[in-house]
Amino acid sequence: MGVLGKAAGPSRKGAKDQIIERYEKKYLIHPRLVPQIRKWMEPFCIPDPNARGAIPEYTTTTMQLDTPFMLLARAGERNASPRFKMRIRTYGYDAPPKGAVFVELKRRVINGMVVKSRSMLTRSMWHREIITKPDTSPLLRSAKDNSNFLEFCRLARELGATPKMLIRYIRESYFSANDDYARITFDRRISYRTHNTWDLPGPELADWKLWHPIDTTFGMGMDYSPYILELKAMADAPTWMLELAERFNLDATGFCKYASAMRVENAAINGITYDSESHNLMPYSQAFY
Repeated sequence: MGVLGKAAGPSRKGAKDQIIERYEKKYLIHPRLVPQIRKWMEPFCIPDPNARGAIPEYTTTTMQLDTPFMLLARAGERNASPRFKMRIRTYGYDAPPKGAVFVELKRRVINGMVVKSRSMLTRSMWHREIITKPDTSPLLRSAKDNSNFLEFCRLARELGATPKMLIRYIRESYFSANDDYARITFDRRISYRTHNTWDLPGPELADWKLWHPIDTTFGMGMDYSPYILELKAMADAPTWMLELAERFNLDATGFCKYASAMRVENAAINGITYDSESHNLMPYSQAFY
């Protein structure tokens, strides 16, 4: 049974996504369990203000970068530690010029902590060479955003990392109402498509028929198509979150959407050709630090 950490400590309510150091636990759950968990956690949570609908949801699309030998996907598949991901994230199906584009590094360190740094651009700022030629980027909203963006570009250049895949899913999202920073999300309709350009996805990819599902019985290796439940908190996780994992007898998993998409692609569709044995993961892990 997996839980996050200790009982609640001093309040940091309102910090929300500004916190970049946290612990995360993922669980694959049966869809029939979702309404029960949703009902149980109702006294402790508020809907994510960025979500819409009676059930607070939004659609997330992530452009995954990787090295020529797909070492970041392999690190996720092997559950290597430390490891990191390079991704560019957008929300929704349309492409408004002022829509947010998040350039993000997410690393998992040896003690299990997730450290995430990201910078925010808009679609009107984005162009195909902005990562490979960061000197063409306009100044971002803060010095921290500029620093995070340049670090992402440096790492992409040193590793030869380029776009390899798009991951899309629908996320139901909540924040803790009265405790420390904490989030709970349910991900469904997890899908992917291969992608090898710096072009951001837009309305032309709105139709789900253009995407390959991951959360199938084949893709997940289960006899049902699960939701991905994720609990995110600092080390002093709120008590209700720990009780939730115990009450519903949840078992943590190391599931990675990107690594799973790569596995499905290579097993069942066209496959992505790369040398899976001749390169050690370690130099790429060390490049981040």
